[in-house]
Amino acid sequence: MTTPEWLKPGIYGALVGAAVVGIVGFTWGGWVTGSTAQERAMSMSHDAVVTAMVPVCLDIARTDPDRAAKIESIRDASTYQRRDALMDAGWATPPGTEDPDRDIAQACLASLDVDVLPVVSETPEPMVDEG
Repeated sequence: MTTPEWLKPGIYGALVGAAVVGIVGFTWGGWVTGSTAQERAMSMSHDAVVTAMVPVCLDIARTDPDRAAKIESIRDASTYQRRDALMDAGWATPPGTEDPDRDIAQACLASLDVDVLPVVSETPEPMVDEG
């Protein structure tokens, strides 16, 4: 069996074209492998969970009866130890778990902004009846 003369350059052209399309697709086209897509999906879902848990953390902090003392301990900690202080306060522990989450603590700390919070006294001031 003899092959036509034009078949050899056609095969080479198809191989080179496929290589160029693959290179362009992966570098500029946004194509990714399955493992890269899996890593990105896991990262995005983790970020979404952390974002969803920040209001829970803030609510736990808001309703904590020992809030003022815990905020002071967080405020007194150095900047790089505040996340650990918030974790020790128990505010970054998601409901149903026993251990606090570092990423939730960091996001909660950013939303809490302990330097701006006013110092709240633990005992309410008595109301005076002026009537």
